[in-house]
Amino acid sequence: MATDIRSPETFSEALKTHDFSIFLCGSIEMGKAEDWQQKFTDAMEEHDKTVLLNPRRAKGEWDSSWVQSIDNPQFREQVEWELEGLEDVDLIICFLQPETQSPISLLELGFYAAKNPKKIVVCCPEGFWRKGNVDIVCNRYGIDQVDDLEGLIAYAKNRMEAE
Repeated sequence: MATDIRSPETFSEALKTHDFSIFLCGSIEMGKAEDWQQKFTDAMEEHDKTVLLNPRRAKGEWDSSWVQSIDNPQFREQVEWELEGLEDVDLIICFLQPETQSPISLLELGFYAAKNPKKIVVCCPEGFWRKGNVDIVCNRYGIDQVDDLEGLIAYAKNRMEAE
């Protein structure tokens, strides 16, 4: 089974001892987003040399009352963990669920569209509130897109085999 590392766990050693790494970028909004990250992780059961960096904290480990400020150590830890993870992995998968707005995932997509578009793959199904914008950005920067979560899983497996 792939190694699933959730924020705020450290991951630098795991990245050194595994052949491939994936950051699970996308919808997390509590109460709106399904736990698609778990479905993705479950689908990676036969890939024991893969590390998955999952920013969705375990239940009870995120406090929505935390002030989103650079001066808040818990909040800053989360953001720094995500930025470091995005930098260090081999592949970023981005799943934008229609029932959500996912502003941080859109920010991350925009950053990697300009910085390293071949490092990211996007799934933005019909019904996502800014699907048109996402499609145009992906088209302009040559970012691969898939239709659904199963497509993301297949894409990731194909990339792992090609590496």
